Amino acid sequence: MVGITQPRPGQHVNADGVWDLPPNMGKMSVLSLWFLLCADLLDLTVGYLTVTIEPLPPVVVGETVTLKCNFKTDGRLREIVWYRVTEGGTIKQKIFTYDAMFNTNYSHMEDYRRREDLVYQSTVRLPEVRISDNGPYECHVGIYDRATREKVVLASGNVFLTVMSPPNNISVLAENTPAPFSRYQAQNFTLVCTAKGGKPAPTVYFKRDGELIEVISYVQPGYGDESGGSAGVRGARPLISRDLDDTKLQKSLSLLGPDGRPGRLYTESPGRGYHTPGQPANEPSPATEAIPETVVSREFPRWVQTTDPLYYFSNTHIPQSDGSVLVQAKLTWTLNPQLDNDALFSCEVKHPALSMPMQTEVTLAAPKGPKLLMTPARAKVGDTVRITVQGFQNEVFPEPLFTWTRVGGRLLDGSTERAGKELVLERVPAELNGSMYRCTAQNPLGSTDTHTRLIVFENPSMMKNTQNQNSKYESLWGFSVREFLV
Repeated sequence: MVGITQPRPGQHVNADGVWDLPPNMGKMSVLSLWFLLCADLLDLTVGYLTVTIEPLPPVVVGETVTLKCNFKTDGRLREIVWYRVTEGGTIKQKIFTYDAMFNTNYSHMEDYRRREDLVYQSTVRLPEVRISDNGPYECHVGIYDRATREKVVLASGNVFLTVMSPPNNISVLAENTPAPFSRYQAQNFTLVCTAKGGKPAPTVYFKRDGELIEVISYVQPGYGDESGGSAGVRGARPLISRDLDDTKLQKSLSLLGPDGRPGRLYTESPGRGYHTPGQPANEPSPATEAIPETVVSREFPRWVQTTDPLYYFSNTHIPQSDGSVLVQAKLTWTLNPQLDNDALFSCEVKHPALSMPMQTEVTLAAPKGPKLLMTPARAKVGDTVRITVQGFQNEVFPEPLFTWTRVGGRLLDGSTERAGKELVLERVPAELNGSMYRCTAQNPLGSTDTHTRLIVFENPSMMKNTQNQNSKYESLWGFSVREFLV
């Protein structure tokens, strides 16, 4: 016994027991079959082509990069063309072409043997990439149309190559130095750390004696492209192991006068000479004979701070023409010679292309023991004498300012002092014999005085010329110049 299912609404059973389709259902089935047949015919004539490029991780300058273009097709390959896209996509530069018809390769680059190498039809290798290689690349693949060989079906894929470059140079210097300063008034001091050649911009930070410095970030006026960092405003960190020790305190108290005031030091007034009444101004006085060759001054009584210093930090990014970024980081605080002398400051640079941070460091130090060189070593009357600072007994940072004075008188040109690393005395007279010259080297951490004495010898050639001129006048006038003077 066969069970008969009841027809649904809109359906009926014919005499043979077969469900009849609605009138419009037959038309839709025929139309669907027609579309499927056309799609099959189109697929047989055109074929399919899909192109994909494998994504690339960021690479470092100098590495080798392989661009892989994967494509699937049931057609016949015509060509593969690689493009480098520049100018925001407006310019496409061919870098490699593969022609399947003639099985030939064409390089469109200036030095294809070094810049690219065909590993297989969909792979291009770029050795020793540069920053200029950064950007998008496209792979275009063409296959023949199955209907006619005159038509080519194209498809493409793209990938972005990110080229990183670590900084190639970092340096630390003191801003606005050398410069005069007030020994009894606190002043701001700024360290500038510069990192060049990085892409993307590196992260720059400062350390003191190996410890990270807590800073207060700020933006300098006049710079629109500055970043204060993500740390925001933070409190100043107490200095570690930099407290005022007993040695420095005793040295500070030893330089005070009987009444508790700071004693007058040689660097307070370089233009004043120590002249004893009753003696010629150009002759060395007995007081100058007791002057030591080197006098070091590190007394700054009003500079001692009662609170921990506040460090202010700014960061400037300056784009360069080669695609890299120049970073200038500045650390500013109120300098305290009692604490900052001999302090080690370092600038560290972090970058994704570096396995460990780059570092450069400086030690703040007052000048000690300048070495003076006088040329010629045996000066004669009429010679040009040069007194030059050759160096110090220690590494001095920041760069000191040099001031030259003459003890007990003015310089040869009549001035009271002269700035510079070298003092030049042109055509020295015999009257300068035995005169003493003071070189004062000073930076914000301290100062030092060094003295040297000028010894002038007689010049035989000048004496001979004088005698010849006297003989000439005697023969011309018929009497001796000496007799005339008598």
